[in-house]
Amino acid sequence: MDDRRSGQNVILIVDDNHQDLKLLLEYLEESGFQVLISENGISAIEIAEYAAPDLILLDVLMPGIDGFETCRRLKSNPATQKIPVIFLTALAERVDKVKGLNLGAVDYITKPLDYDEIVARIKIHMRLQNLTKKLTEQNECLAAEIAERKQAEDKIKEQAALLDITTDAIIVQDLNNQIRFWNKGSEHLYGWTQAEAIAKNANTLLYKPETLYQLPEIHKSLAKNDLWQGDLYQKTKTGKEIIVSSRWTVMPDLAGQPKSILIVNTDITEKKQLETQFLRAQRMESIGTLASGIAHDLNNALTPMLMIAQLLEIKLADENSKQWLAILETNIKRAADLVKHVLCFSRGFEGKFITLQVKNVIGEIEQIVKQTFPKSIAINLDIPAQTLWNISGDATQIHQVLLNLCINARDAMPEGGLLKISARNVWVDSNCARMNMDAQVGPYVVISVADTGKGIPKEIIDRIFEPFFTTKEVGQGTGLGLSTVIGIVRSHNGFVKVISAISKGTEFQIYFQASQNLETDNALTSYDELPPGNGELILIVDDEESIREITKTALEKNGYKVLAAKDGIEAVALYTKHQKDIRVVLIDMMMPSMDGPMAIRVLQKINPEVKIVVVSGLTSNHELLATLDDSITTFLPKPYTFGELFTSLQVMLNADAEEKHPQSSI
Repeated sequence: MDDRRSGQNVILIVDDNHQDLKLLLEYLEESGFQVLISENGISAIEIAEYAAPDLILLDVLMPGIDGFETCRRLKSNPATQKIPVIFLTALAERVDKVKGLNLGAVDYITKPLDYDEIVARIKIHMRLQNLTKKLTEQNECLAAEIAERKQAEDKIKEQAALLDITTDAIIVQDLNNQIRFWNKGSEHLYGWTQAEAIAKNANTLLYKPETLYQLPEIHKSLAKNDLWQGDLYQKTKTGKEIIVSSRWTVMPDLAGQPKSILIVNTDITEKKQLETQFLRAQRMESIGTLASGIAHDLNNALTPMLMIAQLLEIKLADENSKQWLAILETNIKRAADLVKHVLCFSRGFEGKFITLQVKNVIGEIEQIVKQTFPKSIAINLDIPAQTLWNISGDATQIHQVLLNLCINARDAMPEGGLLKISARNVWVDSNCARMNMDAQVGPYVVISVADTGKGIPKEIIDRIFEPFFTTKEVGQGTGLGLSTVIGIVRSHNGFVKVISAISKGTEFQIYFQASQNLETDNALTSYDELPPGNGELILIVDDEESIREITKTALEKNGYKVLAAKDGIEAVALYTKHQKDIRVVLIDMMMPSMDGPMAIRVLQKINPEVKIVVVSGLTSNHELLATLDDSITTFLPKPYTFGELFTSLQVMLNADAEEKHPQSSI
């Protein structure tokens, strides 16, 4: 409680020496101060918080907590931190005076005490304290005044903004087309200031000569109805052409006679441009739809042509015939590629997914790593001698995946170690697919990046792919490297496995689906080189008779049995009758009566394990499979070769055999 009834300053003396305390108390009271006393630090803190003295004289050496600790607690308490503290100490004790000042004390007085000096120093610090309080109060008043002025300025600005809130150009012109009123909206829209526009002829100021044809119809409407509304082509001060939505109204004088015309113009240039773009987009969509239909029909036409050319190449033995057929086959393939390019262009997306050779991709990463990583890290490549399957993907993104993993491996081996990059072909069976949510039964190429670093603790291994999660120090990692890896791999229909042990290292295994044309490097050109059938029954579903016939002929000549259906309805009927014998269904997507997707859903209801090869002359592999059930993994684009046809069938038949006789190959 504050008891400053006579305006006296209150001094708190803290000293465990009763004699010193008594003498100092008497002298300060005689000097006109109101004095409080305490013999230890704990009670001094309580008194200071309760009574709020103007200054504290604090002895350093006391029982319990000493003066330094007492000062520290006073300065850490918001209620007492502004009270000036003067230390009382004996020179013989060699007290660290700097320590006291660092704790927040304003001064120190040495013992034996000179009472006149004490009073003089107290008065000096009291004056300083009073000056500080006045400055603080003045600063607070000044800050409040500044805030008040700013609030007033903001209010003025807000009111000014309300006055000019309209973005419309408001113009008044007389019957001789002379401008009489020109608002801020007009200045913003056209660029001329009010002084520049007033008294000018509106026809000269706002219109190009070639757009004056608009005005006669306006004046006819005004003469008849006193109103006109429509779009006008005008110009700005810089000569820029703009389009405005304009409303004209005849303003009468007191006698009711026409005196002037009020015009309100709204800039719709951007809106008109967007409408034009939208119409252009609609046209492009129509072109895309047309191109899709053309692509479908062309691919249907090219498919039997390509297969017949291959059949004739086998039957015709003379060199001239083979040469001509080779030219024919090459041009058919060029036509098919051209169709794909036109389709991509009309749909407005870039064909970034290409067939990639894994060995080449790893070789490029190896060069980067060898040139940039420390020499203490040895690089070891383990690529099998046999041909690796190709994968379909975006080369830049796959480079990023491998580079991110290599950088993580480098950071895990600050003292050096072994970085091993390997690749191999694997067949993911049904057991592995069930254990990996993103996996599907079928052929994969697995790329491994392994290090001999410190490893990943078990408690965090499930979190390493979370965005922004990192174990690196601040400034050394963003936590986005592995989340980027998992995102890219999933976008390529792949999945990731991690194996790690503390102090032994970590291995990331990246699984990419193998490209459906597994024999790209060894093109199949004759029956002797094609994977033969073994009497398996294949159901062909296509509305193009020529494709059905040539595909049926090719399959039967290569050891398969064939049933053919011209649409989805007939396919369902045949499958229902021969379900036990049919091993694979080869089905086109676009057909009358019942199209491919609907037929697939019906077949899967009949038999959830049905093996299906999707055929289409319209859609790309990854785009089509994204719209179908996850169980559909094999795609055969038209036009297709014998090699592509028979290899796709073998992939499905091998998968069927694997499921019946599972063997873990991973």
